[in-house]
Amino acid sequence: MKRTLLMTLLTAMALPAWADILVPVRTIRAKEIIAPEDLMIKRVDLAGALSNPANVVGLEARVALYPGRPLRPGDIGPPAIVERNDLVTLVFVQGGLKIVTEGRSLGRGSVGETLRVMNMQSRSTVFGKIRTDGTVEVK
Repeated sequence: MKRTLLMTLLTAMALPAWADILVPVRTIRAKEIIAPEDLMIKRVDLAGALSNPANVVGLEARVALYPGRPLRPGDIGPPAIVERNDLVTLVFVQGGLKIVTEGRSLGRGSVGETLRVMNMQSRSTVFGKIRTDGTVEVK
């Protein structure tokens, strides 16, 4: 009885765990926004792949995505609202002091990400967090 139970458990653990995952139906280049018609569900034995279209549609591809290959969390992210070399507004606020100046982004990023920006007046490089309106808050 114990041996039969042990063999049943070992056999069950050795079976593949099938799951529904999302795969692109066409090649999606990096920086493209993913639309619902770009995805299909495929049944495979693969851990760590995304499976809910609601969590993917409207996001941006961070790398090239190829048809039939699984989508992983690191492959996608929120759409960038600041591109490299964009002119952005730098905002520094501390207590009652507020300084606003112009800067040039030295990278691209989405809301909440930290971005390196060159202050156009002083030519110094600062880091700041991208706000929803596209301004960069410097700490």
